[in-house]
Amino acid sequence: MNEPVDVAGRVRPVNDRPVDYNGDYVLHWMTSARRAEYNHALDRSAAWARALNKPLIVLEAIGLQHPWASSRFHSFIIQGMADQMSQFQKYGVRYLPYIEKKPGEGKGLIEALSVNACLVVTDDWPCFITPKIVKAAGEKSAVHLEAVDIAGLLPVAAVPKVFARAYHFRLWHEKNLHLHLENLSQESPLVDIPLEPEIDSPILSASILDKWKMASEEELQNPELFLGDLPIDQEVKPVKQHPGGAVEANKRLDNFVSNLIDRYGEDRNQPEKVSTSTLSSYLHFGHISSQQIWQSAADADAGENGSAFIDQLITWRELGFNFCHYHDEIDTWESLPEWARKTLDEHADDVRPVTYSLEEMEAAETHDEIWNSAQRQLVGEGIIHNYLRMLWGKKILEWSSHPKEALNTMIHLNNRWALDGRDPNSYSGITWCLGRYDRAWGPERPIFGKIRYMSSDNTARKLRIKPYLERWSTGNLFSS
Repeated sequence: MNEPVDVAGRVRPVNDRPVDYNGDYVLHWMTSARRAEYNHALDRSAAWARALNKPLIVLEAIGLQHPWASSRFHSFIIQGMADQMSQFQKYGVRYLPYIEKKPGEGKGLIEALSVNACLVVTDDWPCFITPKIVKAAGEKSAVHLEAVDIAGLLPVAAVPKVFARAYHFRLWHEKNLHLHLENLSQESPLVDIPLEPEIDSPILSASILDKWKMASEEELQNPELFLGDLPIDQEVKPVKQHPGGAVEANKRLDNFVSNLIDRYGEDRNQPEKVSTSTLSSYLHFGHISSQQIWQSAADADAGENGSAFIDQLITWRELGFNFCHYHDEIDTWESLPEWARKTLDEHADDVRPVTYSLEEMEAAETHDEIWNSAQRQLVGEGIIHNYLRMLWGKKILEWSSHPKEALNTMIHLNNRWALDGRDPNSYSGITWCLGRYDRAWGPERPIFGKIRYMSSDNTARKLRIKPYLERWSTGNLFSS
């Protein structure tokens, strides 16, 4: 039997158990790349299914005990599950959408499904809780489990070192990226895949399906029927303006490359303009791939504007994955550059013009109209305009009693409210405010030291801010 070859250099064995060639199916466990297209991990699972001549079963699950689990994030993921169900039905692939309803209820599901599997294939994502979950599953799986890097255009292991500056990383990938563009993921990996036997010879144990009830199509189409009963953060409500799923992600990509990319460079820093792709949340939850976005943006041939967008997609996004690959802890004070920690420590006792508690900041109760509007957008819409996110972080540093407290506040607010929080790229944005990927700046200032300084007054002069403030400066922050 010819086993599939890892030509893209993305496969990592998680355990040393053998493949069971007599198993009943290949199990694909979807954790980060939650899509049926342009998916290196699904490519791998489908290749195994063809090589073994076994049907493919796809499990996509969502648990309750993840940090910052909320109605907002659950809703976004479940909307994606509804898209997935129709996609896998189209190809005749068994799709198992599992939504945990009680804490601990989903425990043991992967292990149970692995018993009759040939092997398990899952996603490799170097951030948040995914590495720990995958490692634990590898220890309990009855068969071989391998993880496939689905993070970006570059396999994270292909970058030989951690890059401290975007400039140097850009120089490296400009010389090396082309090697990996020869091994892109497939648009339709499930074509001609072996199908499951007829219903009179089921390959899934009835006891498994009885113990772990899969979500019905009605539940996936109407998550509001049960979402409010789950023991998750109900204050962080779903965002109607940004529904989850591959269908919505593809609509946004099509609109961006057709109507917006040709003015991206000029307008992206103006908060009242809608010239950005709004795809970061869909990238984070795996409803669209960076490869598909890159191909569409390149085909649009939008000159300098297109190049500016592609640079954000490749340089800045993949720089975050590069850091995660080489650092287990990316959200700690110790993960900041030494020069940044040194200058912030030296100014930690400087008198602040004003300090605000976490609760006051979360409720947007500061004296700064621009900052309050940015925080209101984060709470209300799950996003912050990118330029204003930088100011948002800088002011948190200025208003916190200690820079370590500022880091913790940024992480909490971003990870709790932002649809694209808990992501390598999101952590890059937060920690940039404290010196990561930046250099020392002068003149040295109180509180900031040599950290780059930003002010609301300068922001108001640079940006056309009035329409933004009119939209976000009022209203009940936590209303439904």
